[in-house]
Amino acid sequence: MKEIEIGRISHYFNHISVAAMKIEKGELKKGDSVHIKGHSEDFVQAVGSMQMEHGDIDAAKAGDDIGFKVDRKVHEGDVVYKIVEE
Repeated sequence: MKEIEIGRISHYFNHISVAAMKIEKGELKKGDSVHIKGHSEDFVQAVGSMQMEHGDIDAAKAGDDIGFKVDRKVHEGDVVYKIVEE
């Protein structure tokens, strides 16, 4: 498997377990797997739900600011990689 860096976490909403990020490169779709890596985090999860401007979306592209549900606590600056099949 190959990983492509698509962005960094800009904020974490603890009470709803949602991470905010700006897609810097490529695209992200519901169902894609991401690898989130930071100082104290390193885990893989599938993207189950995404929102942009308080509305549900199925896909996001470079330049979009999105929020997505995360399985674990993340921190500002954590790197988000999209896992792609080779």
